Amino acid sequence: MASRKKSSRRKYGKSSSKHVKSAMHRRKKGTLERGKSGHGGKVKSRKQAIAIGLSEARKKGAKVPRKKKGSRKRSSHKKKRR
Repeated sequence: MASRKKSSRRKYGKSSSKHVKSAMHRRKKGTLERGKSGHGGKVKSRKQAIAIGLSEARKKGAKVPRKKKGSRKRSSHKKKRR
């Protein structure tokens, strides 16, 4: 079995971790909100806070891996009526 070399490059940049850290602090304070305009309510989940921090870092141009594109389920309530 051939041994694989580990890359020494960082997956996430330093600035991206700062964005995640600030998002976690805002979550603890209760000021982190969902959605673009914050109408979705307050974020309570840790994972969601991390995702928001990473997406903010991505928008600012920090080194963050691309989002994985998952297969979206079709919602049943949006079916065409005939």
